[in-house]
Amino acid sequence: MFKNQIFAITVGLVVIITSIPLFAQEEMTAEDIIRNMTETLNPEQSEGKMKMTITTTSGDERTFVYHTFAKGGGEKSLMKYLEPSRIKGQTILMLNDGDDIWTYFPKKNHVRKLATHAKKQKVEGSDFSYEDMGGSNTFTEEYSSMRLKDENKEGYTCYKLELYRKPDSDAGYSRLIIWVDIETLVPIVIDYFHEDDPELREKQLILRDIQLIDDIHTPTQYTMYNKLDDTKTHMEIIEVNYNVDLPDELFTEEGMKQ
Repeated sequence: MFKNQIFAITVGLVVIITSIPLFAQEEMTAEDIIRNMTETLNPEQSEGKMKMTITTTSGDERTFVYHTFAKGGGEKSLMKYLEPSRIKGQTILMLNDGDDIWTYFPKKNHVRKLATHAKKQKVEGSDFSYEDMGGSNTFTEEYSSMRLKDENKEGYTCYKLELYRKPDSDAGYSRLIIWVDIETLVPIVIDYFHEDDPELREKQLILRDIQLIDDIHTPTQYTMYNKLDDTKTHMEIIEVNYNVDLPDELFTEEGMKQ
């Protein structure tokens, strides 16, 4: 009987150990953390509704509500504005991880493809650029990363990473500092440094209110602070669904007009 107890305990330990995720069993590199973080933030497919509030230097606020669609782990994304009425139906389509961008203006029934450098422009005058809102592989493809000492940030125990823009990259930032929650692998804070000065912090993004939705850890509040312009933009997920099957036709010029 004693031997049977030892066997049962041993089997139980094996089950517990093997059920722990691989990243918890081994020391993760910066590349491991970035890859897992990117996968967490970019599920295979999603559909949702978001609210964006822009606060200007004078304290005035402008609010937008839009319908969002994404597929291919963020490789394709589409934003269709619902409010305010003056831009209702206006649509932004981003393909190839945000490298190709189109906008649709319903009043003119016109689709326009943006130039490559437009990735660095603000979306509807917000503190988010097109680059910030697209490009699921930006962190891995455009930057070299290194792991710094783990650190507490915004009440979370975090991996701390430093990313430098690769020499052949046209990314809009020279350097990034990212704090990633060790438990959920969701980024908590991202510091963005000016494209021409790796010591000049241009913006800071703080992600809050992480919820488990369809078994995916999802930050539902995003606030981007522009440290140079003294403005901020807050984005809130109103609703999101990851259990969807979106047609490829949605992510086309014709799909933008629907």
